[in-house]
Amino acid sequence: MRNKNTFHILRTTLIAGAILFPLSACQTVKTTQAGAVGVDRQQRMSVSAQSIEQSANKQYGQLMAEANKKDKLNADTAQYERVKKIADKLIKQTPSFRPDALNWKWEVNVLTSGEVNAWCMPGGKIAVYSGLIEKLKITDDELAAVMGHEIAHALREHSRERASEQTVANVGITILATVAGLGQLGQKGMEYAYQGLLGLPNSREHETEADRIGVELAARAGYDPRAAITLWEKMGQVGGNEPPKFMSTHPPRADRVKDLTRYSQKVLPLFEQAKARG
Repeated sequence: MRNKNTFHILRTTLIAGAILFPLSACQTVKTTQAGAVGVDRQQRMSVSAQSIEQSANKQYGQLMAEANKKDKLNADTAQYERVKKIADKLIKQTPSFRPDALNWKWEVNVLTSGEVNAWCMPGGKIAVYSGLIEKLKITDDELAAVMGHEIAHALREHSRERASEQTVANVGITILATVAGLGQLGQKGMEYAYQGLLGLPNSREHETEADRIGVELAARAGYDPRAAITLWEKMGQVGGNEPPKFMSTHPPRADRVKDLTRYSQKVLPLFEQAKARG
């Protein structure tokens, strides 16, 4: 009996250590100020900002070189000038969340593609796809909502946070599965459980934060934040059926519109002030 209890205590200690060891490698980081929308969730990082940005810059360079080779990089001058003008106004507002962002090496490009998409890589590398502009018949206010959302992901360093979470999870799951003797199948089950219980909800939280920061950036830049609502309604028309909430990395459309309605109203005074300044 003593040997069995000793084994149980040792196993419990090892499992606790497996959980705590990866967490000890993380540090709490304040990536952004809260802003008027009040995004102040603490973030824990185990991956360096430098490594994420270096990787992003490499991928970005490859993507732009490939697009340029196919004559799909800023092929429509009018589209590019329109996107660049809106992006410049949004970038000027980034110090409201993090003052160092003005020193980033920002780049803005339009890619000729039927895909309804846009993104902002870590460090400020922005791309908007022509399909987003043309298929949605997008207004300037709606375009500001899209780019504000994507810029918000970069400001909050969500890519770095996801990489950190996954790194910690992978280490912890591998150790736990080994200590508990669960084998490869058991480890895979734990990975699925992590995604369902933590991974996907965290991704949805990132999207919500980006929505809220995005509408504030747009409002401060003089774009109507309520356009985010009409934007996602348009996106819903081209997006097809949604997966169940527990399987999706994005909030359900109805939840998203409800949240955007609340927060666009919250930052409406900032929009009015920006309009008054001209």
